[in-house]
Amino acid sequence: MSSPTNRRYNQIGIDRLVRLRWLDRAAYLILAGNEAVAVKAALRQELQGAFRSTSPSLRSSLDKTVTVLMHVWICSPRDLRPLRVKGLGLLAQLPREEHMAVHWGMTMATYPFWGAVAAHVGRLLRLQGTVAASQVQRRLREQYGERETVSRRVRYILRSFVDWGVLEETPEKGIYTFGLSRTVERLELIAWLVEAFLHAQPDGSVSLRGLVNSPSLFPFRLAPVRVYDLVTVSGQLDVLRHGLDEGLVMLREVTGLGSEVR
Repeated sequence: MSSPTNRRYNQIGIDRLVRLRWLDRAAYLILAGNEAVAVKAALRQELQGAFRSTSPSLRSSLDKTVTVLMHVWICSPRDLRPLRVKGLGLLAQLPREEHMAVHWGMTMATYPFWGAVAAHVGRLLRLQGTVAASQVQRRLREQYGERETVSRRVRYILRSFVDWGVLEETPEKGIYTFGLSRTVERLELIAWLVEAFLHAQPDGSVSLRGLVNSPSLFPFRLAPVRVYDLVTVSGQLDVLRHGLDEGLVMLREVTGLGSEVR
């Protein structure tokens, strides 16, 4: 039987538009000391203006959107709770302009499908400077199966990327180009992003070069770092020497789940 962690890699995942400001609000509500039930109620009340219709389908859309937000920052999968605690700590300390990297990492770890879409988007942007929704949908259907669900959820994530500002729409429908790019220089944030990235990978390891150049992190430029500095700062990372000048970074085995931030 596959574990919940392994099942996460095979799930299509996010089925809603995820606005960056909504994730920030969810995180701040829990950082303010609210219990999960209070956070959920507050999110439903605050977001209902974005779902104005009283039709059952849109009420369901509101509920599903709140569920996604809760899953990322409040009711995270069990194996991601230490990552969540550290991520919330970073959000509490970092200026707002650096929050996007934390939300990106936690969303990708919780929903690896987000990272899979980002990887194809990043590759296509590097190759041709633009990306067509149809190209990403075709590649994801090859990976996850020929399902209309795949195409629909790719559209949700591409719309989310536009909302976050990391993609821009072109005059041609369904065609996107580069949006904003953020430089990540803080060693502790880079180390946390490495952890989040590894949680989104089925094999749980990557070379530092592969990480820095990963298309799934296309909105970010990571400052040069040494792999052993990452290991020292993180406490959750380990390195395996691979070749003469390269090391594989991997997650350490964690026996406890760490303390909760409430």
